[in-house]
Amino acid sequence: MTLPLGSVETAMLAGVRIVAFLVIAPPFSHRAVPRRVLAMLSIGLALAVTPRLLAGDPARVVATTGTGAFIGAIVLQVVVGAGLGFLVALVFAAVQSAGTFIDLFGGFQMAAAFDPMNMTSGAQFQRLYQLTAVVLLFVSNGYQLVISGLIRTFDALPLGASLDLALLVHAATDGLTQMFVAALQIAGPLLIVLFLTDVGLGLLTRVAPALNAFALGFPLKIWMTLTFVSVVYLAMPHVVDGLVTKAVSAVMGVTG
Repeated sequence: MTLPLGSVETAMLAGVRIVAFLVIAPPFSHRAVPRRVLAMLSIGLALAVTPRLLAGDPARVVATTGTGAFIGAIVLQVVVGAGLGFLVALVFAAVQSAGTFIDLFGGFQMAAAFDPMNMTSGAQFQRLYQLTAVVLLFVSNGYQLVISGLIRTFDALPLGASLDLALLVHAATDGLTQMFVAALQIAGPLLIVLFLTDVGLGLLTRVAPALNAFALGFPLKIWMTLTFVSVVYLAMPHVVDGLVTKAVSAVMGVTG
């Protein structure tokens, strides 16, 4: 069996970009997804996208002249895939940040524990919101939009082209700002309720100092959080749908 060198290298470089993206971008970056599945998915997507690359612009067909040049091309694709995956992860970090805000203001942060699935330390709502976002991405087929956005990057940014690092840094900075704004928008209604609860306890303490209203603050805030969190939680499908659109737009904005 004789295989063209350019076709083999094109498939390998496409697979490197895809696997670097999937390792960082949600929902595939979650440790509940086996790494063997990620490897098989990356190989399958690379084999599927290679004929598209070979049938298009000849400049997309990579044929390096030596081992050093090929290793450099691999490093370049790792940087491109990791950079694009980081932008997607930054968008979906808003859901986890919203859960962190709820844990912090609701008093659940004191029960933070190490999460071996994500190798991070977080409380209950942080993990609940993150797992909900992962499930919704698979149930609503949002992961297909993420993959389609990745495949379209091969048209906007061929294998032989390099990623504009200045544009990537600008997109990451803008994405970080949008992440905090989105987190506040997701958890905002509940945070306002908890803030008003603190204000009410403060006024009650001023009126009746002997009552020691702040001693009741922790159970009261936990009860308020559990009561009104459903209002925020029911909006998660709409929130995840909007985050998928933002993630795809962020990826295409860097490669376009």
